[in-house]
Amino acid sequence: MKVTLKDGSVKEYQGEMMAFDIAMDISEGLARAACAVKIDGKVCDLRTTVNKDCTLEILTGKDEEGLRVLRHTASHVLAEAVRVVRPNVKVAIGPAIENGFYYDFDTEPFSREDLDKIEAEMKKIIKKGERLTYFELPRAEAIKKMEDLNEPYKVELIKDLPEDAIISFYSQGEGFTDLCAGPHLMNTKGVKAFKLISSSMAYWRGDEKRERLQRIYGTAFDNKEDLEAYLEQLEDAKRRDHNKLGREMGLFTTVDVIGQGLPLFTPKGTKMIMKLQRWIEDLEDKEWGYVRTRTPLMAKSDLYKISGHWDHYLDGMFVLGEPEDKECMALRPMTCPFQYFVYKNEQHSYRDLPYRMSETSTLFRNEDSGEMHGLTRVRQFTISEGHNIIRPDQAEEELKNCIDLAYYILSTLGLQNDVTYRLSKWDPANTEKYIGDEDYWNRTQGALREVLVEKGVPFTEVEGEAAFYGPKIDIQAKNVYGKEDTMITVQLDCATAEKFDMYFIDQNGDKVRPYIIHRTSMGCYERTLAWLIEHYAGNFPTWLCPEQVHILPISDKYNEYANEVCKYLKDLDIEATVDDRSEKIGFKIREARLARVPYRLVVGEKEEESKTVAVGSRFEGDEGTMSYEDFAERILDEINSKEIRKINVTPEGK
Repeated sequence: MKVTLKDGSVKEYQGEMMAFDIAMDISEGLARAACAVKIDGKVCDLRTTVNKDCTLEILTGKDEEGLRVLRHTASHVLAEAVRVVRPNVKVAIGPAIENGFYYDFDTEPFSREDLDKIEAEMKKIIKKGERLTYFELPRAEAIKKMEDLNEPYKVELIKDLPEDAIISFYSQGEGFTDLCAGPHLMNTKGVKAFKLISSSMAYWRGDEKRERLQRIYGTAFDNKEDLEAYLEQLEDAKRRDHNKLGREMGLFTTVDVIGQGLPLFTPKGTKMIMKLQRWIEDLEDKEWGYVRTRTPLMAKSDLYKISGHWDHYLDGMFVLGEPEDKECMALRPMTCPFQYFVYKNEQHSYRDLPYRMSETSTLFRNEDSGEMHGLTRVRQFTISEGHNIIRPDQAEEELKNCIDLAYYILSTLGLQNDVTYRLSKWDPANTEKYIGDEDYWNRTQGALREVLVEKGVPFTEVEGEAAFYGPKIDIQAKNVYGKEDTMITVQLDCATAEKFDMYFIDQNGDKVRPYIIHRTSMGCYERTLAWLIEHYAGNFPTWLCPEQVHILPISDKYNEYANEVCKYLKDLDIEATVDDRSEKIGFKIREARLARVPYRLVVGEKEEESKTVAVGSRFEGDEGTMSYEDFAERILDEINSKEIRKINVTPEGK
């Protein structure tokens, strides 16, 4: 038997061997560090028997796939520890995930003190070095074993497995046995560095109609240094979390009696969204050739039946009345069918196209309660939505223009390096979810792929993420916790024009169906604000800040001069306020820093006499004294150019 290793060298063995023994033959140190093996490209347990020629790679905790195995074992250690701390608990599932692992339990909620006790018990289990043993059982025996252990969730999982499925288990010494396909470490001592992060409620199998379980999240690494680095990264994520920081900064809030997913924006948060909206509207209308529309927030079901949304998207809509009623209405989850009738209001020739319509659209989507989070997923939101009606021969150029506009906006906001591009395709295994045949989808997906390739944009392809009427280019970004969302989308639709009898008159006087590009230029305002809060940790570019300048009089004697400076700045549309509280100047400076105001202008006797201001900023700290006219000219240049200045001082100004 010939075993080809990662470096290309070949080991020969006379008979079958366990993968772990092959690792020992290569290097005892490597075997001790091994988490799993990859045999002919497939990740396998170290207990796997190798009995034929193959390629073999030893995976350690330094490899992503090896680390995932380590974390999976950590989840089993967690489950055993919870069983010790709460003997009557029932266990559900416990997979490894991107940054760690979790396990779900049917029990009372966990406090931080509970997690600390469980961590201590996990350390005892790890120290014992319990060996993990793999075994299989026939279906009836597997069910009986889990019934004897009083594990109803495991029984349900077994019963749902296909008849020909291998039903496998791992035992952790004599303390814990779990239904599991593996792979796992050889023993618990391999879980060297771990931490339980948090706990939350979770529904069994993600179904809000099923049992409410308690989920414990944890993480594990190959070494203590990597764990500490991750925990520091997590602390930074908590500091940047828009749901926490946005509230602390007074940008938005939520109220239970109003409803989940319906944020309230304060004057500060509203000002930021207004600045974004005015910029986008001016940009689209004055520089990118869009016309602006204004359409209703609701429509009769008839409209959504024509578009196909009634058949394909009804569960995501807020319906007013009974769906079968003739006058049934629904709040709009999108603007496209409304704008189609704006286009149809006049006849268009081939010379009129592309006809680019844009609208600042407030939309409503009936998101599941478990999916909503802060500003990133809400039930009412506003987007920079547009629909470009084009001739078929204009598709390539217009798609590129949409990508160029999106990139310009991202780069202006300083977010261009935070995104990835995804070609979202249909799912050929679930064709009932879509309109059009295989040829339609191959053709439209190919057109988007070609545009991405020509633009030189790295991208991934994902099945099942297309709109029901066409494929999409989705521009994706992750929040501080690694959760990915779509920020901007460009969609090609070659089918809907026929549904709405849309056409243009070509050179020969014939009616021709146009193509439609559904696109957002910046995307959802709420989600973008969340993204900006987290990216900048609240230290926004000056032009976006709801407060740009705080004027700080040293004492009440200089309030009149401070107000003179403030009026001058405000007359130039600079967001300035006077802090005229009877507080010491050091306190006022600290307050301005905490509020993340870009500029602080201190004024006292010298400044009043010379008509100057002492400028302090979050960029350079003390920036010297200058006339307030010169300061105004400088900050206006920064605002008008949308400059992103680098912060060179700590929040404490050191």
